[in-house]
Amino acid sequence: MQPIRRLAFVVNQQKTGAPELAEVLMATARKAAVALVATTQIPVPDDFLRGFDACCVIGGDGTLLGVVRAAAVAQVPVIGVNRGSLGFLTTFSSDEARAHFADLLAGGYRVAWRSLLDCTTGPGQHELALNDVLIKDEVNSRLVRLEVFAGDELVTDYFCDGLIFTTATGSTAYNLSAGGPLIHPAAEVIAMTPVCPHTLSNRSIIFRHDIRLRVFNRMGHSRLLVAVDGQRNLTICEGAPVEISNSPLKMPLAVRVDYSHFSVLRTKLNWSGGVAAAGS
Repeated sequence: MQPIRRLAFVVNQQKTGAPELAEVLMATARKAAVALVATTQIPVPDDFLRGFDACCVIGGDGTLLGVVRAAAVAQVPVIGVNRGSLGFLTTFSSDEARAHFADLLAGGYRVAWRSLLDCTTGPGQHELALNDVLIKDEVNSRLVRLEVFAGDELVTDYFCDGLIFTTATGSTAYNLSAGGPLIHPAAEVIAMTPVCPHTLSNRSIIFRHDIRLRVFNRMGHSRLLVAVDGQRNLTICEGAPVEISNSPLKMPLAVRVDYSHFSVLRTKLNWSGGVAAAGS
């Protein structure tokens, strides 16, 4: 990749050690004559990354989700440094960042292009999701009846706690906790997973990349909550469906040159079993 000459930092001050690590990495960048800007505002404004070569996010996956829209709009690669827990999106550990940051600045990384969901709930109500869109009742204890269409074709109606629509990237998040499938991030599909459905045969469905999904609230006395990446909520216009599709935009995620998705899964999910020797 091209060397990074202009770099933005987004630092979550609530994460232990994040401000101190930011100072170390910024010192490395200054030594390499990289122009810097830093913020602790999360989420960042849509135009924050305009004109930059990359963005370094120091925090957890939730912190990185706060820069998704800006990174997708500006097409700026995001270097995620994990100071949270699992860290599926923040793929660099603190030690890796310290050890390899000069190499990253010199272009020693590759870009993984991650699919985004486009979610619309009515005029002016529109958001992008890197992980998922959750549709549920505004009141946690209430069930919802949701009718789903794929294009013009009825899928079925669900009586459940909610529906999760996820990208391949987000398959390791809420979708996985709800019993949904793991999906390789290169797959441009949309997964739909019901949360605690009252029909035991209701299971996850994988839709092709170019489908437009529509979800209707069939319980007139209830109001729905539409949560995007667990951070932003959308208001549903009266009588309008929730529409979900793959966005034409993709989010550029900076990863190590030797990045392996399955290596990450083995580490983060504590899968058992060793790697077989070649030829065995």
